Amino acid sequence: MKKRIVAGMLTALMAVSMVGCGGASSDTADSGNAGSDAGADAGTEAAADGDVITVGFAQVGHESDWRTASTKSVQDAFSADKGYDLQFVDCDNDSAAQIEAVRQFIQDDVDYIVIDPIVSTGWDTVLTECEDAGIPVIVIDRTIDDSDKYVSWVGSEFMNEGLAAGTWLKDYAEAKGISDLNILVIEGSNGSSAQIGRTDGFKKIADAEGWTILDSQDGNFTQDGGQQVMESYCKSYEGQFNVVVCQNDNEAFGAMDAMTAAGVSYGVDKDVILISFDACKSGLEFVQSGDINADFMCYPLQGEYCADIVQKLEAGETVDKQTFMTEPWYVAEDILPSITYTNNAGEEVTEELVVVTDAASQASY
Repeated sequence: MKKRIVAGMLTALMAVSMVGCGGASSDTADSGNAGSDAGADAGTEAAADGDVITVGFAQVGHESDWRTASTKSVQDAFSADKGYDLQFVDCDNDSAAQIEAVRQFIQDDVDYIVIDPIVSTGWDTVLTECEDAGIPVIVIDRTIDDSDKYVSWVGSEFMNEGLAAGTWLKDYAEAKGISDLNILVIEGSNGSSAQIGRTDGFKKIADAEGWTILDSQDGNFTQDGGQQVMESYCKSYEGQFNVVVCQNDNEAFGAMDAMTAAGVSYGVDKDVILISFDACKSGLEFVQSGDINADFMCYPLQGEYCADIVQKLEAGETVDKQTFMTEPWYVAEDILPSITYTNNAGEEVTEELVVVTDAASQASY
Protein backbone atom coordinates (compact mmCIF):
# COMPACT_ATOMS: atom_id res chain seq x y z
CA MET A 1 0.00 0.00 0.00
CA LYS A 2 1.64 3.21 -1.16
CA LYS A 3 0.43 6.21 0.82
CA ARG A 4 2.23 9.14 -0.76
CA ILE A 5 -0.02 11.44 1.26
CA VAL A 6 2.04 10.40 4.27
CA ALA A 7 5.24 11.43 2.54
CA GLY A 8 3.65 14.75 1.68
CA MET A 9 3.17 15.45 5.36
CA LEU A 10 6.80 14.88 6.27
CA THR A 11 7.79 18.53 6.26
CA ALA A 12 5.29 19.15 9.03
CA LEU A 13 6.18 15.95 10.82
CA MET A 14 9.85 16.86 10.91
CA ALA A 15 8.95 19.67 13.35
CA VAL A 16 8.75 17.09 16.10
CA SER A 17 9.55 17.31 19.76
CA MET A 18 13.08 16.36 20.72
CA VAL A 19 13.06 13.80 23.50
CA GLY A 20 15.88 14.31 25.99
CA CYS A 21 17.69 11.71 28.06
CA GLY A 22 19.81 11.32 31.15
CA GLY A 23 21.26 7.83 31.15
CA ALA A 24 18.08 7.30 29.20
CA SER A 25 14.66 8.88 29.45
CA SER A 26 12.18 6.82 31.41
CA ASP A 27 9.39 9.10 30.23
CA THR A 28 10.32 8.41 26.63
CA ALA A 29 10.52 4.69 27.17
CA ASP A 30 7.18 4.63 29.01
CA SER A 31 5.45 6.50 26.20
CA GLY A 32 7.17 4.22 23.71
CA ASN A 33 5.93 1.11 25.52
CA ALA A 34 2.40 2.46 25.44
CA GLY A 35 2.82 3.28 21.77
CA SER A 36 4.23 -0.19 21.09
CA ASP A 37 0.97 -1.78 22.10
CA ALA A 38 -0.93 0.75 20.03
CA GLY A 39 1.29 0.03 17.03
CA ALA A 40 0.69 -3.68 17.32
CA ASP A 41 -3.08 -3.17 17.61
CA ALA A 42 -3.18 -0.81 14.64
CA GLY A 43 -1.11 -3.23 12.59
CA THR A 44 -3.57 -6.02 13.37
CA GLU A 45 -6.42 -3.78 12.27
CA ALA A 46 -4.60 -3.06 9.01
CA ALA A 47 -4.26 -6.79 8.39
CA ALA A 48 -7.97 -7.24 9.06
CA ASP A 49 -8.77 -4.48 6.57
CA GLY A 50 -6.65 -6.16 3.91
CA ASP A 51 -4.19 -3.26 3.58
CA VAL A 52 -0.54 -4.29 3.49
CA ILE A 53 2.24 -1.88 4.41
CA THR A 54 5.59 -2.70 2.84
CA VAL A 55 8.70 -2.07 4.96
CA GLY A 56 12.32 -2.47 3.92
CA PHE A 57 14.78 -3.21 6.72
CA ALA A 58 18.54 -2.85 6.13
CA GLN A 59 20.14 -4.54 9.14
CA VAL A 60 23.82 -4.30 10.11
CA GLY A 61 24.42 -8.05 10.08
CA HIS A 62 24.38 -10.98 12.49
CA GLU A 63 27.54 -10.43 14.51
CA SER A 64 26.19 -10.74 18.04
CA ASP A 65 23.43 -11.93 20.36
CA TRP A 66 22.28 -8.30 20.49
CA ARG A 67 21.93 -8.14 16.72
CA THR A 68 19.96 -11.39 16.62
CA ALA A 69 17.52 -10.03 19.19
CA SER A 70 17.23 -6.74 17.30
CA THR A 71 16.46 -8.48 14.02
CA LYS A 72 13.81 -10.71 15.57
CA SER A 73 12.20 -7.71 17.26
CA VAL A 74 11.73 -5.90 13.94
CA GLN A 75 10.61 -9.07 12.15
CA ASP A 76 8.01 -9.74 14.84
CA ALA A 77 6.76 -6.16 14.80
CA PHE A 78 6.36 -6.10 11.01
CA SER A 79 4.94 -9.59 10.55
CA ALA A 80 2.40 -10.55 7.89
CA ASP A 81 -0.32 -11.22 10.46
CA LYS A 82 0.02 -7.60 11.62
CA GLY A 83 -0.54 -6.24 8.13
CA TYR A 84 3.04 -5.83 6.91
CA ASP A 85 5.26 -7.11 4.14
CA LEU A 86 8.82 -6.92 5.50
CA GLN A 87 11.70 -6.97 3.04
CA PHE A 88 14.75 -7.83 5.15
CA VAL A 89 18.40 -7.51 4.10
CA ASP A 90 21.28 -8.70 6.29
CA CYS A 91 24.11 -6.41 5.14
CA ASP A 92 26.84 -8.51 6.78
CA ASN A 93 28.63 -5.43 8.16
CA ASP A 94 29.25 -4.10 4.63
CA SER A 95 28.35 -0.40 4.48
CA ALA A 96 28.37 -0.30 0.67
CA ALA A 97 25.96 -3.24 0.58
CA GLN A 98 23.71 -1.42 3.05
CA ILE A 99 23.52 1.66 0.83
CA GLU A 100 22.65 -0.56 -2.13
CA ALA A 101 19.97 -2.32 -0.08
CA VAL A 102 18.34 1.04 0.63
CA ARG A 103 18.49 1.96 -3.05
CA GLN A 104 16.84 -1.36 -3.91
CA PHE A 105 14.06 -0.58 -1.45
CA ILE A 106 13.54 2.69 -3.31
CA GLN A 107 13.37 0.80 -6.60
CA ASP A 108 10.89 -1.63 -5.04
CA ASP A 109 8.72 1.34 -4.01
CA VAL A 110 8.33 0.27 -0.38
CA ASP A 111 6.19 2.33 1.97
CA TYR A 112 8.80 2.75 4.73
CA ILE A 113 12.49 2.02 5.23
CA VAL A 114 14.12 1.03 8.52
CA ILE A 115 17.91 1.34 8.76
CA ASP A 116 20.34 0.30 11.47
CA PRO A 117 23.38 2.11 10.04
CA ILE A 118 26.67 0.23 10.02
CA VAL A 119 28.62 3.49 10.08
CA SER A 120 27.46 6.95 11.10
CA THR A 121 28.51 8.88 7.97
CA GLY A 122 28.03 8.66 4.21
CA TRP A 123 24.23 8.73 4.35
CA ASP A 124 23.07 12.09 3.05
CA THR A 125 22.95 11.20 -0.65
CA VAL A 126 20.88 8.05 -0.31
CA LEU A 127 18.60 9.61 2.31
CA THR A 128 18.00 12.45 -0.13
CA GLU A 129 17.01 9.81 -2.68
CA CYS A 130 14.56 8.35 -0.14
CA GLU A 131 13.15 11.82 0.50
CA ASP A 132 12.79 12.50 -3.22
CA ALA A 133 10.96 9.18 -3.60
CA GLY A 134 8.61 10.12 -0.76
CA ILE A 135 9.64 7.19 1.44
CA PRO A 136 9.90 7.90 5.18
CA VAL A 137 13.01 6.49 6.85
CA ILE A 138 13.22 5.30 10.46
CA VAL A 139 16.70 4.85 11.96
CA ILE A 140 17.22 2.45 14.86
CA ASP A 141 20.08 1.64 17.24
CA ARG A 142 23.11 3.40 15.77
CA THR A 143 22.95 7.02 14.66
CA ILE A 144 23.44 8.88 11.40
CA ASP A 145 25.61 11.94 11.90
CA ASP A 146 25.76 13.55 8.46
CA SER A 147 22.08 13.82 7.58
CA ASP A 148 18.75 14.53 9.27
CA LYS A 149 16.61 13.29 6.38
CA TYR A 150 14.82 10.65 8.41
CA VAL A 151 11.59 10.96 10.34
CA SER A 152 12.64 9.34 13.61
CA TRP A 153 15.46 7.57 15.41
CA VAL A 154 15.04 4.97 18.19
CA GLY A 155 18.01 3.77 20.21
CA SER A 156 20.55 4.26 22.97
CA GLU A 157 22.72 7.13 24.18
CA PHE A 158 26.07 5.40 23.66
CA MET A 159 28.08 8.25 25.15
CA ASN A 160 26.20 7.81 28.42
CA GLU A 161 26.93 4.09 28.38
CA GLY A 162 30.65 4.86 28.19
CA LEU A 163 30.42 7.56 30.85
CA ALA A 164 28.51 5.21 33.16
CA ALA A 165 31.05 2.43 32.68
CA GLY A 166 33.93 4.77 33.47
CA THR A 167 32.18 6.18 36.52
CA TRP A 168 31.38 2.69 37.80
CA LEU A 169 35.03 1.65 37.41
CA LYS A 170 36.19 4.75 39.30
CA ASP A 171 33.83 4.11 42.20
CA TYR A 172 34.43 0.35 42.17
CA ALA A 173 38.21 0.71 42.24
CA GLU A 174 37.93 3.12 45.18
CA ALA A 175 35.65 0.70 47.05
CA LYS A 176 38.10 -2.16 46.42
CA GLY A 177 41.18 -0.12 47.29
CA ILE A 178 42.64 -0.38 43.78
CA SER A 179 44.68 2.73 43.00
CA ASP A 180 46.49 1.78 39.79
CA LEU A 181 44.37 0.97 36.74
CA ASN A 182 45.97 -0.26 33.52
CA ILE A 183 43.31 -0.80 30.92
CA LEU A 184 42.92 -2.67 27.65
CA VAL A 185 39.93 -1.86 25.44
CA ILE A 186 38.37 -4.05 22.77
CA GLU A 187 36.32 -1.65 20.69
CA GLY A 188 33.31 -2.34 18.50
CA SER A 189 33.20 -1.87 14.73
CA ASN A 190 35.23 1.21 13.87
CA GLY A 191 33.14 4.17 12.78
CA SER A 192 29.87 2.91 14.26
CA SER A 193 28.12 5.29 16.63
CA ALA A 194 28.15 2.62 19.36
CA GLN A 195 31.93 2.34 19.12
CA ILE A 196 32.40 6.10 19.01
CA GLY A 197 30.08 6.87 21.93
CA ARG A 198 31.29 4.11 24.25
CA THR A 199 34.92 4.91 23.46
CA ASP A 200 34.58 8.67 23.94
CA GLY A 201 32.46 8.38 27.08
CA PHE A 202 34.80 5.94 28.83
CA LYS A 203 37.90 7.84 27.72
CA LYS A 204 36.52 11.07 29.16
CA ILE A 205 36.46 9.48 32.62
CA ALA A 206 39.80 7.73 32.09
CA ASP A 207 41.52 10.97 31.11
CA ALA A 208 40.03 12.82 34.08
CA GLU A 209 41.22 10.11 36.46
CA GLY A 210 44.67 9.72 34.89
CA TRP A 211 44.23 6.05 34.09
CA THR A 212 46.55 4.30 31.65
CA ILE A 213 44.82 2.88 28.56
CA LEU A 214 47.52 0.54 27.30
CA ASP A 215 45.84 -0.26 24.00
CA SER A 216 42.50 -0.04 22.20
CA GLN A 217 41.76 -2.19 19.16
CA ASP A 218 38.76 -3.12 17.02
CA GLY A 219 37.11 -6.46 17.82
CA ASN A 220 34.29 -5.80 15.34
CA PHE A 221 31.59 -6.63 17.93
CA THR A 222 32.19 -10.39 17.40
CA GLN A 223 33.28 -13.20 19.67
CA ASP A 224 36.05 -14.23 17.29
CA GLY A 225 37.22 -10.62 17.08
CA GLY A 226 37.27 -10.27 20.84
CA GLN A 227 39.21 -13.49 21.24
CA GLN A 228 41.79 -12.57 18.60
CA VAL A 229 42.42 -9.11 20.06
CA MET A 230 42.65 -10.50 23.59
CA GLU A 231 45.07 -13.24 22.54
CA SER A 232 47.32 -10.52 21.13
CA TYR A 233 46.93 -8.45 24.29
CA CYS A 234 47.83 -11.37 26.55
CA LYS A 235 51.13 -11.74 24.69
CA SER A 236 51.95 -8.06 24.28
CA TYR A 237 50.90 -6.89 27.75
CA GLU A 238 51.51 -9.97 29.87
CA GLY A 239 51.31 -9.04 33.54
CA GLN A 240 50.71 -5.36 32.77
CA PHE A 241 46.91 -5.00 32.77
CA ASN A 242 44.19 -5.28 35.38
CA VAL A 243 41.12 -4.01 33.50
CA VAL A 244 39.60 -5.16 30.19
CA VAL A 245 36.74 -3.22 28.64
CA CYS A 246 34.81 -4.99 25.87
CA GLN A 247 32.29 -2.94 23.93
CA ASN A 248 29.78 -5.77 23.68
CA ASP A 249 29.08 -9.13 25.29
CA ASN A 250 30.25 -11.26 22.39
CA GLU A 251 33.65 -9.58 22.46
CA ALA A 252 33.73 -10.25 26.20
CA PHE A 253 33.00 -13.94 25.64
CA GLY A 254 35.92 -14.15 23.23
CA ALA A 255 38.18 -12.22 25.61
CA MET A 256 37.27 -14.61 28.42
CA ASP A 257 38.26 -17.59 26.29
CA ALA A 258 41.58 -15.95 25.45
CA MET A 259 42.36 -15.02 29.06
CA THR A 260 41.44 -18.49 30.29
CA ALA A 261 43.80 -20.02 27.75
CA ALA A 262 46.56 -17.61 28.82
CA GLY A 263 46.08 -18.37 32.52
CA VAL A 264 44.72 -14.91 33.34
CA SER A 265 41.88 -14.85 35.87
CA TYR A 266 39.06 -12.33 35.49
CA GLY A 267 35.96 -11.21 37.32
CA VAL A 268 35.21 -10.59 40.97
CA ASP A 269 38.40 -10.40 43.07
CA LYS A 270 40.51 -11.88 40.25
CA ASP A 271 43.47 -10.56 38.26
CA VAL A 272 41.38 -8.54 35.81
CA ILE A 273 38.22 -6.44 36.17
CA LEU A 274 36.06 -7.25 33.15
CA ILE A 275 33.51 -4.71 31.86
CA SER A 276 31.05 -5.34 29.04
CA PHE A 277 28.11 -3.74 27.24
CA ASP A 278 24.76 -5.04 25.89
CA ALA A 279 23.62 -7.19 28.87
CA CYS A 280 22.23 -10.06 26.83
CA LYS A 281 21.04 -13.15 28.73
CA SER A 282 24.39 -14.96 28.44
CA GLY A 283 26.22 -11.81 29.45
CA LEU A 284 24.12 -11.39 32.58
CA GLU A 285 24.64 -15.04 33.48
CA PHE A 286 28.38 -14.34 33.48
CA VAL A 287 27.78 -11.25 35.64
CA GLN A 288 25.79 -13.38 38.05
CA SER A 289 28.59 -15.96 38.22
CA GLY A 290 31.13 -13.20 38.86
CA ASP A 291 33.06 -13.68 35.61
CA ILE A 292 32.01 -10.26 34.29
CA ASN A 293 32.11 -7.47 36.88
CA ALA A 294 29.69 -5.06 35.22
CA ASP A 295 27.53 -5.06 32.09
CA PHE A 296 25.86 -1.91 30.72
CA MET A 297 22.63 -2.65 28.89
CA CYS A 298 21.89 -1.58 25.33
CA TYR A 299 18.23 -2.41 24.68
CA PRO A 300 17.68 -4.15 21.32
CA LEU A 301 13.91 -4.69 21.22
CA GLN A 302 13.03 -1.66 19.14
CA GLY A 303 10.71 -3.25 16.59
CA GLU A 304 7.39 -2.29 18.20
CA TYR A 305 8.63 1.28 18.61
CA CYS A 306 9.18 1.34 14.84
CA ALA A 307 5.72 -0.11 14.20
CA ASP A 308 4.22 2.56 16.44
CA ILE A 309 6.00 5.26 14.43
CA VAL A 310 4.66 3.80 11.18
CA GLN A 311 1.11 3.71 12.50
CA LYS A 312 1.34 7.30 13.71
CA LEU A 313 2.60 8.41 10.30
CA GLU A 314 -0.20 6.47 8.62
CA ALA A 315 -2.64 8.39 10.81
CA GLY A 316 -0.98 11.71 9.99
CA GLU A 317 0.26 12.19 13.54
CA THR A 318 3.46 13.82 14.76
CA VAL A 319 6.30 11.55 15.84
CA ASP A 320 9.27 12.23 18.09
CA LYS A 321 12.52 12.86 16.28
CA GLN A 322 14.39 10.84 18.93
CA THR A 323 13.38 8.11 21.37
CA PHE A 324 15.93 6.86 23.91
CA MET A 325 15.65 3.48 25.55
CA THR A 326 15.64 3.05 29.33
CA GLU A 327 18.63 0.85 30.12
CA PRO A 328 19.80 -0.46 33.51
CA TRP A 329 23.40 -1.01 34.57
CA TYR A 330 24.12 -4.50 35.93
CA VAL A 331 26.82 -5.52 38.42
CA ALA A 332 28.05 -8.68 40.10
CA GLU A 333 28.48 -7.32 43.64
CA ASP A 334 26.30 -5.38 46.05
CA ILE A 335 28.97 -2.88 47.11
CA LEU A 336 27.79 0.22 45.21
CA PRO A 337 24.11 1.17 45.23
CA SER A 338 24.38 3.72 42.42
CA ILE A 339 26.67 5.94 40.37
CA THR A 340 26.50 9.70 39.79
CA TYR A 341 27.94 11.38 36.70
CA THR A 342 27.33 14.23 34.26
CA ASN A 343 25.65 12.79 31.20
CA ASN A 344 26.03 13.79 27.57
CA ALA A 345 23.26 16.35 27.96
CA GLY A 346 25.25 18.09 30.69
CA GLU A 347 22.91 16.91 33.46
CA GLU A 348 24.12 15.37 36.70
CA VAL A 349 22.32 12.05 37.09
CA THR A 350 22.30 9.35 39.74
CA GLU A 351 21.50 5.89 38.43
CA GLU A 352 20.88 2.66 40.30
CA LEU A 353 23.15 -0.34 39.89
CA VAL A 354 21.31 -3.66 39.61
CA VAL A 355 22.86 -6.79 41.12
CA VAL A 356 22.08 -9.66 38.76
CA THR A 357 19.73 -12.36 40.02
CA ASP A 358 18.23 -15.42 38.30
CA ALA A 359 15.17 -13.36 37.47
CA ALA A 360 17.22 -10.56 35.89
CA SER A 361 19.33 -12.84 33.72
CA GLN A 362 16.39 -14.94 32.55
CA ALA A 363 14.32 -11.85 31.76
CA SER A 364 16.97 -10.46 29.41
CA TYR A 365 16.97 -11.04 25.68
